[in-house]
Amino acid sequence: MDPLSDMIALLQPSAAVSKPISARGEWGVCYAAHDAPGFTIVLAGEAWIAFDGKEPLRLVSGDFVLLPTTPAFSLSSKPGAPCIAVEPRNAPVRHGDPHGDPDFVALGGSFAFERVNAPLLLALLPDLIHIPAAAGRATRFGRLIALLSEECASDDPGKELVIRRMLEVLLIEALRWRATDGAEGLLRGMRDAALARVLGAIHADVRAGWTVAELARIAGMSRSAFAARFHEALGCAPIEYLARWRMALAKDALIRGAKSLDRIADEIGYESASAFSTAFRKRLGCSPGRFRSA
Repeated sequence: MDPLSDMIALLQPSAAVSKPISARGEWGVCYAAHDAPGFTIVLAGEAWIAFDGKEPLRLVSGDFVLLPTTPAFSLSSKPGAPCIAVEPRNAPVRHGDPHGDPDFVALGGSFAFERVNAPLLLALLPDLIHIPAAAGRATRFGRLIALLSEECASDDPGKELVIRRMLEVLLIEALRWRATDGAEGLLRGMRDAALARVLGAIHADVRAGWTVAELARIAGMSRSAFAARFHEALGCAPIEYLARWRMALAKDALIRGAKSLDRIADEIGYESASAFSTAFRKRLGCSPGRFRSA
């Protein structure tokens, strides 16, 4: 698999919560920061989302917003509308005038990742992924939004399961959407042909004793130019990226509990269980055995 597929498979993303959101008239709500990736898909009407210190962002029908880490934010019928504090809920919510047909309809909620390694992916993503309807309607993403809207309006058997699976596909489409090119992270590296070769080599053989010089040769660049380009794109040095990926694989193996320390060490490129344990303790502050039991 390619590096992004490797990472998504490791994290096992799922739509933890999805609920209809509707509103009518003038309204505004604000949410405190919470520890889960949040999303909103506007199905009808428009609203404004705002974050502290930033200009409000207009959302219209067909827009998709993904917040890999969800900061405090407000959602309202117009910029500057008075907002009341609300808590995230699993049930459908209605804002503003409770009577009459809504003039705003959305699907909102959060995704769940395997929590042990979630920071690995979140650290490689931008703070906000906004896919406007104008950019998405003619793409696979736009077609997925249309199918999801159709499913939300139906009463067919299996509706909830279908919505959850479609949201998981939407998450992957959002993570690889082209507008994230400028953001520091894995997707930016994957869209650089030279760095993509390097990332593919690392993921294909994580056991190898890679050096910066060897990776630079794969990229077809000088050592210094490669190191600078890699850091600019992914926000860390090449060997640091390798170490983080090795530790992610180790943590995943430890929580599954089926492999010995010797086998884990061998599979991720350490000479012995002792060398692996030392590296693990240095990075995570505890031994692999203690991590596993916890």
